[in-house]
Amino acid sequence: MSAYSKVLVVLDPAAEQQKALNRAIQLAKLQACRLTVFLAVYDFSYELTTMLSGTEREAMRQAVITDREDWIKQLINKQNTDNLDIEILVVWHNRPFEAIVHAAIEQQIDLVVKGTHDHDVLKSMIFTPTDWHILRKCPCPVLLIKEYEWPKRRNIIAAVHAGSEQEHHFNLDQRIISKAVKVAKLLDAKVHLVNAFPGTPVNIAIEIPEFNPQEYSQSMKQHHIDSVAKLAQQFDIPAEQCHVIEGMPEDAIPNIVKEYDALMVVIGTIGRTGLSAAIIGNTAEHVIDQLDCDVLAVKPADFISPLQKS
Repeated sequence: MSAYSKVLVVLDPAAEQQKALNRAIQLAKLQACRLTVFLAVYDFSYELTTMLSGTEREAMRQAVITDREDWIKQLINKQNTDNLDIEILVVWHNRPFEAIVHAAIEQQIDLVVKGTHDHDVLKSMIFTPTDWHILRKCPCPVLLIKEYEWPKRRNIIAAVHAGSEQEHHFNLDQRIISKAVKVAKLLDAKVHLVNAFPGTPVNIAIEIPEFNPQEYSQSMKQHHIDSVAKLAQQFDIPAEQCHVIEGMPEDAIPNIVKEYDALMVVIGTIGRTGLSAAIIGNTAEHVIDQLDCDVLAVKPADFISPLQKS
């Protein structure tokens, strides 16, 4: 059984190298799946054609779509796609992220694959580019591509939050590791669990004289080590591939990625939206900008997209 049976491949009309298409084709050669090569198009000059007849406007719209379909066919023809199941989907929409999420929902997509760009850290916390919209609102896993090709016999990082007592964190950790293990089997890679936990709160050490920060820190670390060990045992992950680090995830995870030359990080995102997302952002988003590898973002099992039609 395939890890991902239906894959939506999001093209970048401005890019010379279609990283998402390259990666999706590589995936399709590793496991059977259907690739839907997707592009949202919109010509803003269309807004100026209200004086034309409905037939003329439709002809103009269709001409743009047909042109992009021909471009996609040329891209695919340059690849070795023998025996692969590939379809092309070009939709007319002026908000690409909505078109992508709607396509994922309507076609019951298992995985969205999209190339990504480096974002300025400050902007990523204030503005919401298409990548972040998809991360927050797409119900299925999203694979953001930063490297050109998947090498084999490397490492995959599963970023977990094992120390939490909350059920939704436990369930999301299970999904993260499960996805990481499936990809690792395809690539003959090793899965490493990484769990970062916050250091001793400075204000407590100051306000409570009898508070022992060293004892507190050791107790917290042991709690996280035990929690990660339980997760690792469920998935037969060796102890030497488990890493518990004191610090923030956006610092700990990139360091582990560099140390183990990881090809991918699998991370959970709760899909926070609204003002809190615009100002604070999600942990996944803080981490992603600092990684030089692919990122697979996984939602909770009960996540419902805000774009889901009732």
